[in-house]
Amino acid sequence: MSVLVEHDELAGWLRLQLTAGIGNVGARKLLAAFGLPAQLFSQSPWALREVVSAAQAQALLQEPLGFAEALQTTWAWLQADTQHRRVLTLSDPAYPAALLNTEDPPLMLYAMGHSAAWVPGALDSLRCVAIVGSRNPTPQGAENAREFGHALAQRGLTVVSGMALGVDGAAHQGALDGVDPGHIATIAVVGTGLDRVYPKQHRTLAQQIATHGLLLSEYPLGTPPLAANFPQRNRIISGLSLGTLVVEAALQSGSLITARMALEQGKDVFAIPGSIHSTQSRGCHALIKQGAKLVESAQDVLEELGAAPPRPTADSAALEPDLFDDGAQLAPVQRTLVQALGFDPCSLDALQARTGLDTAHLQAELMGLELQGWVLRLPGGLFQRQAKA
Repeated sequence: MSVLVEHDELAGWLRLQLTAGIGNVGARKLLAAFGLPAQLFSQSPWALREVVSAAQAQALLQEPLGFAEALQTTWAWLQADTQHRRVLTLSDPAYPAALLNTEDPPLMLYAMGHSAAWVPGALDSLRCVAIVGSRNPTPQGAENAREFGHALAQRGLTVVSGMALGVDGAAHQGALDGVDPGHIATIAVVGTGLDRVYPKQHRTLAQQIATHGLLLSEYPLGTPPLAANFPQRNRIISGLSLGTLVVEAALQSGSLITARMALEQGKDVFAIPGSIHSTQSRGCHALIKQGAKLVESAQDVLEELGAAPPRPTADSAALEPDLFDDGAQLAPVQRTLVQALGFDPCSLDALQARTGLDTAHLQAELMGLELQGWVLRLPGGLFQRQAKA
């Protein structure tokens, strides 16, 4: 069977997906009982009622509202770029085996992306790591997501995330930056139809992912950004991945849903620790207390997944730099200031009390450190040290 779905085959699968009240669980029961949708829809009401409820059987006998238009739209979308767009059904050999092995695999996956994804077996050969976190990360959190995404992609892994604002977008961008053009750098699992970009700020990012990675959705074309869809898609993010890294997350963050799903799927969960005073770190700290692996560098993730060579010895020139440089190369007064600043937001008055520097001298040194990337200027007149890799 070709990975390119035929029109009649697409019609059967799309009708099943759009039939109200069936859902993924009901659809899998019907497919197990009757085979492909073409056989399913030829069954009598009595045969259908052996598998599903009377109401569900009645719904299956009627064409879903808007079905003809949806079929026409989907077929046209596929024909517009047949080289890079696919609809993968549960019966398609290109459907990712990693998802087939989860408890609730999507009935259909709408996909758009790098032509390398459609080489037979390509999706199953990927070694994926999910990177998730806050939509409103600290500047350091966003930078960590970008750095980890970049480092993991450079080692040949594919970064999976949800293309949300904040950590997701930074992780995708990091994976895309400087990676071999032949590598599927990143996969974005979105909560809308693939004919939409959400959030709109990520339109350029979505185009980059479609060129150098893969966009996936289980939702039909035209599906708007409904709140219920985003937690649901998290099972796909974790299901595709060998492990899930949480960069920053509050205690009520949706990223913790992804982490929980990863644990339920028997996958590794990693978390980056942060300041005890930051609400954006409390979710990560909770995960670590519950057994998530604390990581400080991409090397930590790679070693846990068995995807890294042994760490070099201390006297090796190839020693991987520490994520948190101690600033040894800075001038003495700058190094003192960086160490006094710490990684928590700090006011100018507090820094003066810690360092004894006068206001003019302190502001000049902070400006220099900011230009060198050592210090972040935050709203409210606060400053924060930025980790240097």
